[in-house]
Amino acid sequence: MADKLRITLVKSPIGAIPKQRATVEALGLRKMNKTVELPDNDAVRGMIWHVRHLVKVEEV
Repeated sequence: MADKLRITLVKSPIGAIPKQRATVEALGLRKMNKTVELPDNDAVRGMIWHVRHLVKVEEV
């Protein structure tokens, strides 16, 4: 596994269920096409799995 993950919000969470919107916000993504780098651990991977249809993930 990589040390960090680069996560980009590629689809708007407006139509998503509230739990998914909260997960996107917890990942630090607030606007479309914004990118954050987070550590590659099980907690972050689990959050990404729940909103995988809204984000793009790259290993850094």
